[in-house]
Amino acid sequence: MITKGYAKHYYLMLLPGFIWLTLFSIVPMFGIVIAFQDFNPGLGMFHSEWVGLENFKYMFALNDSKTIFINTIFIAVMKIIANMIVPLAFALMLNELRITILKRWIQTIVYLPHFLSWVILSDILLDILSYKGPVNGILSVFGISPTLFFARADLFPFIVVGSDVWKEFGFNTIIFLAALTGINPSLYEAAAIDGASRLQQLLNVTLPGITTTVILLSVLSLGNVLNAGFDQIFNLYNPLVYSSGDIIDTWVYRTGLLNLQYGLATAVGLLKSVISFTLITTSYFLAARFANYRIF
Repeated sequence: MITKGYAKHYYLMLLPGFIWLTLFSIVPMFGIVIAFQDFNPGLGMFHSEWVGLENFKYMFALNDSKTIFINTIFIAVMKIIANMIVPLAFALMLNELRITILKRWIQTIVYLPHFLSWVILSDILLDILSYKGPVNGILSVFGISPTLFFARADLFPFIVVGSDVWKEFGFNTIIFLAALTGINPSLYEAAAIDGASRLQQLLNVTLPGITTTVILLSVLSLGNVLNAGFDQIFNLYNPLVYSSGDIIDTWVYRTGLLNLQYGLATAVGLLKSVISFTLITTSYFLAARFANYRIF
C-alpha cells in the first residue's frame, strides 16, 4: 500500500508523461475544427470561413477516397493476419528446438530488424529488389527476366506486407514464446505417459494453452484496421503504385502539406480517427468478453 507521503513522488514521475501527452495529443485535437472550415493559414482557425460538412461531402465525391480506404483496409488486414500466423508458427517451431544456445541465437537474429527504422530498412529493401539487385540476379539464373518490383502496382501491397512481417515477426514471436512458457510442464509429461507424439502434444497441449493469448492479440489488432503504416509506405512508394499503395495517411500528407488543402485533409484524418476509435472500443469489449482482458 502506498502511503500519502510517498504518493506525491509517483505523481511527479507521471508528470513528464502527462505534459507530453497534453502537448502532443490533447492540445492538437483542437485543430479538428479545420475539417469544417475553408482553412486559410493567414487567417488562422478563428477567422477562416466556416463551411460545415462541405469538406466531407467533397471527400466522398472524390474517386481517390474509395481507393485509399480500400488500399488501407486491404494492407492493414493482410498485415494483421500475417503478423499473427507467421510469428505463431515460428514460435511453435522455435519452442520445439532443444538446443538452447541455437534457439537464443535465432531468436536474437530475427528480433534485430525490429530496432531499425523504416528509413533504414526501406533503403535496404529498395536495394535488394532493385533492377540490378540480388533478387533479380537470382531470378536471371533461372531464366526469368528482371522485374521493376517497385513499379508494379499489383506487387506493391504484398511487398509492404512481407517487409512488415520481416521487421516485426521477431518481436511478436517473443510474445508467443512468453505464452508458451506459461504452460504447465506436467501437462506434457502426462501426455507423454499416455503415449502422445510430439504432434499430438502440440495439438492437444500447446495450442489450447496459448489460445487465450492468440484471441487477445487478434481482437486487440482490430483497432489497427485503418493503420496500414505511414512511415513504411511513405519510404517505399512512388506515383507508379499509388493505385494500390496509397493509403489514408499518405494521401492526407500529400493533400494537406503538399497541395495545401488543409480542410479536406483534416476531414479525412478526422473520419479515420473516429472509425479507429470505434474499432478500438469494440476490440476492448471483445477482448473483455472472449479473453477476460480488462484495463479498468
